[in-house]
Amino acid sequence: MPFWKKMFNTQQAVYYPRAIVQGKPVETETIAKDLAKISTVSNSDVQAVLGDIAGVMHTRMSQGKSVHIKGLGYFRYVLDTKGVKDLKDFNFDKQVQAVRIEFIPERSKLSNGTYTRALVDSDTLEWIELSPDTEDQDPAQGGSGSDGDLDENPLG
Repeated sequence: MPFWKKMFNTQQAVYYPRAIVQGKPVETETIAKDLAKISTVSNSDVQAVLGDIAGVMHTRMSQGKSVHIKGLGYFRYVLDTKGVKDLKDFNFDKQVQAVRIEFIPERSKLSNGTYTRALVDSDTLEWIELSPDTEDQDPAQGGSGSDGDLDENPLG
């Protein structure tokens, strides 16, 4: 069950729900054990493949490709950039501020004509509200998250 809490954005003066991560991340070893239990592949084989996937994905994306993992979604490089008003001032190296990975979950069409995205089966999610003073424990967001304003989308 995922968690959420009420947040206040002072710039827009609105309250909104924010998903919160609790506890330690599930590590590769645990994912490998879970996958080994539901397949004929050993835990060590799964860990070996999962350990190599980042390097293989990087190689393919550095060739200008996107990577599609069936049932999961698509990964590709995107750029955070700043623009210039005049074309003569254009300088790729100076304008690129960061390289990020964009993930787009796989989607499938349901019998009623709507779509559902991989990892987000909203019919089975039961969201639990936490206290507004609960800290986000997602290390991907810098450890214990701040409860202040969000100036940018933390997902890129």
